[in-house]
Amino acid sequence: MFVVAEFPAERLARVDTLVGRIALVLLAVLALASALAYVIAGRVLAPLHRAIETARSINENDLSARMPVSGADETAELARTFNEMLDRVEGALDSQRDFVSDAGHELRTPITIVRGHLEVMTDDPADREETIALVLDELDRMGRLVNDLLLLSRSERPDFLDRRPVPVQDLLPEVFSKVSALADRAWTYDGAVPVEIDADPQRLTQALTQLAQNAVQHTAPGDVIALGSSRDGDRVHIWVRDEGEGIAEVDRERIFERFARATAQARRSDGHGLGLAIVTAVVEAHGGQVRLDSEVGRGSTFRLVLPVGRTAARA
Repeated sequence: MFVVAEFPAERLARVDTLVGRIALVLLAVLALASALAYVIAGRVLAPLHRAIETARSINENDLSARMPVSGADETAELARTFNEMLDRVEGALDSQRDFVSDAGHELRTPITIVRGHLEVMTDDPADREETIALVLDELDRMGRLVNDLLLLSRSERPDFLDRRPVPVQDLLPEVFSKVSALADRAWTYDGAVPVEIDADPQRLTQALTQLAQNAVQHTAPGDVIALGSSRDGDRVHIWVRDEGEGIAEVDRERIFERFARATAQARRSDGHGLGLAIVTAVVEAHGGQVRLDSEVGRGSTFRLVLPVGRTAARA
């Protein structure tokens, strides 16, 4: 008989050692991968956490919080979209607050006047007739104020303008024929550049008429008031200029605010100081801006700077 004996204990021990080392390496790799995944997931979810924190910090009294934006990936786009939404919401709430505050402030005086005269009205027919005429005049003034405030509150809505191609050379003669009947002034037509703009003709007519009315209030009979236009590249300049009293430098910014009037000039109308604010709202809704050139004692030029139409821009 030939007998061979084999003892595998040593080889099995080496196999067990190798398997143990592989297991340790796999556990280390798994732990490292888990840690990296946790870090990456945290970075990916961080903008969402910031969005949640920003949303929780927002209330009806404070909408100033915004998400930080960095990079150009989908997360950054989400942050920008979120901030734009907050801008729209804040603008709507600010407009609502301004409307309520302005209406309450400006309506308080005529309401007090009406109430006071009605309380002291007697049975005398002449007194009743005088009181009724005064009350109706104050009610008309309140109606104009409310309409102006509603117009300003709607100026940021998408349906504020009814845009269409508008030839400037057709619009300005129509406006000039309307405003030249406002008062006894030396009305002058400076001509119109032949170009089209994408605009709402009724809103532009309203803005130009308001500027003309404003010029009438600050000029004397026989003074020049002119209407005209020119083109500067992809912009159209439409102006209303006068040779009136002019506007002091300290007032040239504030007169475009709501209920603002020039401090150095006497009040010449029963308006509420909303005219130039309406002009600014109309022009900015068209993507333009209002510029003012003025010199005290020499007159003023209000210039509406508007973008030309797409067809005219390509020409």
